[in-house]
Amino acid sequence: MTPLPKRKYAKTRQRLRRQHLRQRRATVTTCPTCASPSVAHQVCYTCGRYRGRQVLESED
Repeated sequence: MTPLPKRKYAKTRQRLRRQHLRQRRATVTTCPTCASPSVAHQVCYTCGRYRGRQVLESED
């Protein structure tokens, strides 16, 4: 036999248990170098910099 729960879980209890599993929106900040919007803690794809250092080759 497959395992079954001993008691019924109410819908509210299930939702309370799962409420921290939701996806959060990515924090969008402005790049200090080129002032374009970029995701926080990631390389800016416009200028290719991260924390003041050149990481990616820029298209310019």
